[in-house]
Amino acid sequence: MGAVEYVTEEDVYQCALPEDTQKMAKEELREDRNTRDQALEQVRNWIRMHPRIENCRMDAKWLLKFLRCKKFNVPMAQEAIERYLLLRQVYHPAFNNLDILEPNMSELLDLGYLFAVPGRDTKGRRVVVARPGVFDPYKYTNADMCKIHAITYEALMEDEESQVRGFVHFADGAGVSFPHLTLFTPKEAVRIVKNGERTLPMRHKEVHAINAHPSLKFALDFGMSLISEKIRSRVKIYTSLEDAKSNKMDASMLPKEYGGSVPMKHMIDAWRKELLELRPTLLINDKMRVRPEMYSDKAREGAVSALKAGFSCMNATSGESTMHGICGSFRKLEVD
Repeated sequence: MGAVEYVTEEDVYQCALPEDTQKMAKEELREDRNTRDQALEQVRNWIRMHPRIENCRMDAKWLLKFLRCKKFNVPMAQEAIERYLLLRQVYHPAFNNLDILEPNMSELLDLGYLFAVPGRDTKGRRVVVARPGVFDPYKYTNADMCKIHAITYEALMEDEESQVRGFVHFADGAGVSFPHLTLFTPKEAVRIVKNGERTLPMRHKEVHAINAHPSLKFALDFGMSLISEKIRSRVKIYTSLEDAKSNKMDASMLPKEYGGSVPMKHMIDAWRKELLELRPTLLINDKMRVRPEMYSDKAREGAVSALKAGFSCMNATSGESTMHGICGSFRKLEVD
């Protein structure tokens, strides 16, 4: 049996982060050269020896996003990597072929459904704008919704500065109505939120939301109950943009339509250019694989387990309400 040809090979890491970012990494994440080098060696050895990991990226930048998110706790980072690889494979249509050139993905970006603002805020963080009300639940599927989020977050997580400094999220709930809530069952929503928070290696520093319709308060309360206390404490919900500004939310990085200085269309165009540059990287990630047959009864190994029966695709026209054709529906996953 020959040596594995990994998706990306091991590289010798050269830290190019600005000095102030390195200082933050040391203070908040326990990262320094010695810790980083030892952790990378341990994680790479673990991947090489892991019977369930068939292929994976081995470049330092990709591995470091897990180590940084887990503050260089190596066992936790290893668990997160395996959880992530399994999640990608089970939710195949939502996490694979992350191509912004796909018509539905391009349309959702044009609509300004989800995009990252150019530049960084005063604390060096990228700002992500979400406008769920422009998502047409009769035209697009829940798989489309998951995929545009995956494209956005995967692209953002490739940046080392953002791995350290984290992200600010801004959401405008205008236009969100009951049909949006029917895209996912409550069980699916639970699994999306829990897997999203526990599996994607992103540092969520602030979340601001405006225009949440009172009639959907029950859904908002349900969503808030699913997230950890740490993240919940970082969520601020306002009745309007004016309410947000009066409570000292910084709107300077937002599109002009929300109080900033740059029109939304210009921001979307700039983000599209970023995504096109990262497109080859996002597509090559599809080569990462685990051995799903080894996870039948492995729930104890992590928060996500896949049942063998979950790897067949359902027909989107069959009337099945779960995930509109996603291979291995959310119902086939267990969260411990």
